[in-house]
Amino acid sequence: MSVSTSSDSIDLDDYDRKILRALQGSADYSMADLGNLIGLSHTPCWRRLKRLEAEGIIRGKVTLLDPKKVGMHVVVHSAVRLTGHQSEALAEFEAGIQAVPEVLECYASTGDSDYLLKVVVNSIEHYEQLLNEKLRPLPHVASIRSNFALKQVKYTTELPL
Repeated sequence: MSVSTSSDSIDLDDYDRKILRALQGSADYSMADLGNLIGLSHTPCWRRLKRLEAEGIIRGKVTLLDPKKVGMHVVVHSAVRLTGHQSEALAEFEAGIQAVPEVLECYASTGDSDYLLKVVVNSIEHYEQLLNEKLRPLPHVASIRSNFALKQVKYTTELPL
């Protein structure tokens, strides 16, 4: 299996995929436990892990939080249309969206909208305030269409390796 990067492919063997699958489930393994889990001794496992990090396949390690348990009960998917598609307008919008912490994900897209956002807030009122004070004022925004999630049916951060 090859994984595409910006300009080259990286070949992953079975051990690499086992390491990546294991770490996607939990990044808390000790090197000895990870090695035992995938069938390698400590040193070869460590070398593979360091290579996967150096090649950028492993971008970082994080702790995932339960949004509801920290008071973030509302998930909104927002479709943003811009007034124009000049590279300067796109760059200005993309730079502006970086400063909005409630926007967890932002994708340039095709179709009826130019960008799709995943927004997490603590209430509908919070989203309304965010919309009026931070999202609509972003450079070149023509319209925003918002869809409120009723419930989360599936959620994963694990890539299907």
